Amino acid sequence: MFGVYFGKYLVGKGVLTNEQYNAILADSKNTRVKLGLLAVESGGMTPEQAEEVNQLQQIQDKRFGDIAVEKGYLTDAQVGTLLKKQGDEYLLFVQTLVEKNILTLEQIQKQLNAYKKSQRFTALDVDAIKSGDIDQIVQVFTKPDYIPPMIKDYIALVARNMVRFIDRQFRIERVEKINSYTTQYISAQELDGDYKVFTGFCGDGAGIKHIAECFAKEEFETVDLDVLDAACEFLNCNNGLYATKLCNEDIDLDMLPPVMKDTETTIQSDGNMFKVPLFIKDHEVDLIICIESKWILD
Repeated sequence: MFGVYFGKYLVGKGVLTNEQYNAILADSKNTRVKLGLLAVESGGMTPEQAEEVNQLQQIQDKRFGDIAVEKGYLTDAQVGTLLKKQGDEYLLFVQTLVEKNILTLEQIQKQLNAYKKSQRFTALDVDAIKSGDIDQIVQVFTKPDYIPPMIKDYIALVARNMVRFIDRQFRIERVEKINSYTTQYISAQELDGDYKVFTGFCGDGAGIKHIAECFAKEEFETVDLDVLDAACEFLNCNNGLYATKLCNEDIDLDMLPPVMKDTETTIQSDGNMFKVPLFIKDHEVDLIICIESKWILD
């Protein structure tokens, strides 16, 4: 998933076009990471050693790993470990950048360092995103202490279901605490009980339409109430799982009927209101969450 984040950064910097970015993602699905790239990325070999082995492969009918072991650059155990990583999505992205002669490994590292600095990511943050583990990724973007644990749990649940039902290459950005949000479309649901919660997918319609089509497995011509209703079904799925989880913790929540708006509406809250930016096929959908506060839709 880190390739998705880093790739969009490169597009924003003009290093890649959107067409190149999409082509790289498509190409990287159908290949494996070369062992030489894995060895260099892991620090087991230098770029010069990897290039030497690549040259030897052209005159010897042997695998990269066998030659690297013979040269003393890697052990059999190291080769075995690297082979298990050949499906790494970020390294597949890097490999495709290199093979298409868009960037060298050195240029990629320079861009990566600039990306980390611009996003204020630590090395642990980058490792978390590179892991592809959605729970670790969500933690990177929900760090502030003002985000209640219940909200973090809910965001992680929605993110997992985004990967499962909607788009495995979606991305989440940093969560913001807000007091007001104006939007053209809303697919929402309130939960009531031991806690009062508002959850809603909001935006200009394109992202909500993608959610609706992926979840309903149906194409819609325009953004209408059918689209909003299908997005509400996905939201209801998330909220049902969330309510069940809390029920197991002796917290009761009832799901109220869906709330749909197709005219410009402002959501306002006097307390805990959060905006979770989600990007699906380059379209932003904001997940708005209010908990234990008064909110109004005007």
